[in-house]
Amino acid sequence: MLPSHWWFISVALIASLIVASIIAGALPPINIAGITLAGAAVAAMTRVVAPWERSNSAKSTLAKVAGWAVILIPYLTFSYSLVLWNQMAGLGWPWVIAGLITFNTLAFSLLTERPPQQVSCLIASWGTVAVTLGTAEAIGGFLLGIFFIALIGKYQAHVNRKRLAITDIRERERNRAEDILRDYEETGQGWFWETDRRGHLTYLSTSVAKTLKRARSELIQRPFTELFDLGSDNQDGERTLTFHLSSRSSFQELGVKAHVLGEDRWWSVSGRPAYDGFGNFIGFRGSGTDLTEKKRSEESVQRLAQFDSLTGLANRFQMQQTLDKILAAPIETQRECCVFLLDLDRFKQVNDTLGHPAGDALLKQVAQRLERTVGKDGRVGRLGGDEFKVILPGRVARERLAQLAQEIISSLSQPYSIEGQRVTIGASIGIAISPENGETSESIIRNSDLALYAAKDGGRGRYHFFSDDLHSAAEERSRMEEDLRDAIAHGGLDLYYQPVLHASDNTIAGFEALLRWNHPVQGWLSPEKFIPVAEDTGLINAIGEWAIRTACADLAKWPTNIRCAVNVSPLQFANPQLPSIITNAIASSQIEPGRLELEITESVFLNDDAGTEAMFTALKRVGVRLALDDFGTGYSSLGYLKKAPFDKIKIDQSFVRGATQPGSRNGAIIASITSLARDLGMDTTAEGVETLDELELVRKLGCSHVQGYIFSKAVPFDAAATIIANGPTMKASGFRSARPARQTMLRKVVLEHGGDFYKGTVRNISQGGAMIEGLWNVPVGTAFNIAISATVVVKARTIWSENQKMGVKFEQQLALDKNGQVAIGGDEERRSIRTDESDAA
Repeated sequence: MLPSHWWFISVALIASLIVASIIAGALPPINIAGITLAGAAVAAMTRVVAPWERSNSAKSTLAKVAGWAVILIPYLTFSYSLVLWNQMAGLGWPWVIAGLITFNTLAFSLLTERPPQQVSCLIASWGTVAVTLGTAEAIGGFLLGIFFIALIGKYQAHVNRKRLAITDIRERERNRAEDILRDYEETGQGWFWETDRRGHLTYLSTSVAKTLKRARSELIQRPFTELFDLGSDNQDGERTLTFHLSSRSSFQELGVKAHVLGEDRWWSVSGRPAYDGFGNFIGFRGSGTDLTEKKRSEESVQRLAQFDSLTGLANRFQMQQTLDKILAAPIETQRECCVFLLDLDRFKQVNDTLGHPAGDALLKQVAQRLERTVGKDGRVGRLGGDEFKVILPGRVARERLAQLAQEIISSLSQPYSIEGQRVTIGASIGIAISPENGETSESIIRNSDLALYAAKDGGRGRYHFFSDDLHSAAEERSRMEEDLRDAIAHGGLDLYYQPVLHASDNTIAGFEALLRWNHPVQGWLSPEKFIPVAEDTGLINAIGEWAIRTACADLAKWPTNIRCAVNVSPLQFANPQLPSIITNAIASSQIEPGRLELEITESVFLNDDAGTEAMFTALKRVGVRLALDDFGTGYSSLGYLKKAPFDKIKIDQSFVRGATQPGSRNGAIIASITSLARDLGMDTTAEGVETLDELELVRKLGCSHVQGYIFSKAVPFDAAATIIANGPTMKASGFRSARPARQTMLRKVVLEHGGDFYKGTVRNISQGGAMIEGLWNVPVGTAFNIAISATVVVKARTIWSENQKMGVKFEQQLALDKNGQVAIGGDEERRSIRTDESDAA
């Protein structure tokens, strides 16, 4: 808005004061001189205001006001001083008008392409004259002038805008063309040249001079043909180029050899003659491109089509051809072969820590070891990345295949030296045999791939032969994924809610939302079965978002003092959109953010980085509560508690279970956790509380909240609403103490008491006791010798009796077999044994 050279107005004002004094033949009055000098001072402030106005124009109204003031105030003061001088000291009107015209002309010059400022200066100067005179004629003439000035200014602004628009378009087109040509040259895609009428170069792209290893200035004014090799092997091309140059005819994409010593380089050259406005020939203009890489690519196409460029091994295409050729052999016995699929373990870690060049060097060494180990027994190829394939033709004994696979794993697991650093990786191998595991290349590759995944799942660093159950498991997993997608799309998932209570008074503090899926065929499925599938396939994000939205919507229907906890998968936690998802869910349900509690497992700290800390910060900014779930069972480090802003620690049920048993250390662990949480200002929730003695213990050890079957299992939303309506407290209901896991059975036993023998039937049994039917109203405390089998006789005592049933406690606990069941011998006598889930619960 304010031109940087506007300060010249201050010089003009001072000069006008001097000129007017000479014309008037006397010094100006003090007030007139003061007004004029004040205007000059304001104009001189241009050097300060103009840079400020430019840097703040987009955001400072004050800068714009200051700019206008610097423009208008000098003109107001100048006009006023001239009129006042005329009235007070007799400066003639012709000189006043001449001064105003001169200064307005100066304004139009300095304010080029600024119609609003130009018009404003006219109005300021002549308006001051009209107002100062105060006559009707002066004011009327001024208003009429304003009208015409406005019309002219509007028209001028319109003309300026059109002219500027056309200029901008042409400037952009010119700049675009120059940028495109410059990029074309600088990126090495091509180059340009120009000659005079003698065939001497007047322009040449810098890239050509660099290629020729000569200074660009040396080539200018040299013959164009000096750029090319005139050897006998290129005479045809050169004669063709020379012919076109001499005949002044256009040519397109002529292949010529560049004059580069010690290197074969080829160019494609195009050109056309140029003429001036009078039709006189002035030379040639043209372009060129490099054909060297194209020629080299053509020479290496065959190799690239057959071999891996990094390792020199056969590539995927050639390995596929080799396998297809074996499987299509005319004689059936010649179709036998074996395929190893290899995947390197911990290779990504090498790339991440040492960089991809180090990874490439490692792959080369892996290829060399593979070839040495396999030798002449088969063909080795690289499929891409860190995947390799070995094809062994013919029938090879299974034992030999296992031996070779182990030799490969051992060889590849030996340390490598990469860039002076010791690197150790491993390998997993999947093995498929034709024709047992497939008769087509597709089936063999698929089955060896399934075997490879099985080897990885088994702990890596091992080999695995394909078996039919792997295919069944893959199909089952695929069906599970498809069914899970349908469940997500059609609302097949449910949220159940398990109460969380204050340990001190059994009042309801909230609920934990737990995912449930009633499969249309398999019935209710455990989350442990379908959650891993959801995480592997990326469906966990959609499920997690649905769970958060559903929990928030249900929370809105409950009293405001009730909270709800939702589990967040590590994959969800790593999603940058998680805070936005939670914010939208809270806003949609119109609940307080603090009522939503996110349960996060310790595994999110395995890749502890700035992203993890940033996610915690973002979630706390939303206002939700954070709970550390399953504390002590995963990445057990107290370091993250220093910076992770948790509001609650959930003690895993594995610590609660068995805590009341004699000799158990679980109680001490729980006490330590509660003490730590209390000092850090966090709540603690004991999970999986199932018996009254466990409830009493966790209360005594300082847990602030309790969750478990002792109060309720997870229930649907309607049942949870009923629990709230029947609140605010809940009654604990369960066994007095924890009982060992029991096995149900139907087994005949013999009991001896005081020399008398009785027959009975064991209905369930544990390490410490059993329930026996067949003896009526046995007094509590009665001692028995019980022959459970021909080799197992135990001493027991009755602890309860009702009609024909009684419970007995063994003096010594029974041992467990390798399957975790009570070892009682005599499998032939056993009718049925299974884990009694209801008793365990």
